[in-house]
Amino acid sequence: MADLAHSSVHGAHGATAVREYHLAHEPHPENGTALGFWLYLMSDCLIFAALFATWGVLGRSFAGGAGGAELFDLKLVALNTAFLLLSSITFGFAMLRKQVNDKSGTLIWLAVTGLFGLAFLAVELYEFRHLIHEGAGPQSSAAMSAFFALVGTHGLHVTFGSIWLVVLMVQIAKHGLIHENKRRLMCLSMFWHFLDVVWIGVFTFVYLMGVL
Repeated sequence: MADLAHSSVHGAHGATAVREYHLAHEPHPENGTALGFWLYLMSDCLIFAALFATWGVLGRSFAGGAGGAELFDLKLVALNTAFLLLSSITFGFAMLRKQVNDKSGTLIWLAVTGLFGLAFLAVELYEFRHLIHEGAGPQSSAAMSAFFALVGTHGLHVTFGSIWLVVLMVQIAKHGLIHENKRRLMCLSMFWHFLDVVWIGVFTFVYLMGVL
């Protein structure tokens, strides 16, 4: 009986030790989040690579309708490109303020970044509405299907990035520039700059080459 009691106590201590081991000796890996996010960005690269390849194959198939030179307004697209590139610069300013633990400065520059992101989305929605009104919707031709798939997917990324930015601003306002929020800012910064790089490809291969 005594042996059974000793065994039970020993088992209880062993279970406690296991719980303490997992809580105390297996912390979150230092660079685990960064590595995981890089893997996500690489998977996103594959998605956009497939969409660019689709446009490369179908980008001249307008089914006898108006082509890129008639449909695309380069001045409007250039304005939209400026909005997104400026948002990348202002995000860089936010990261600089983060480095010196300036909470208010970080929030201000993130807010400016969000405004540029919303301006980009507003212009893109206006362009989509105009194209559909002109009869060049995604169902009008293979080229326009590829166009809406590529540009629309990028727009969805900017939308989700803007939502993420607002949520992160709330977290920073509530908890300050703690280690977790700095890590989240770093991930969002990589995501936002990635979208800028993708858009430069869209502007060059879809709009400029489409007009030419």
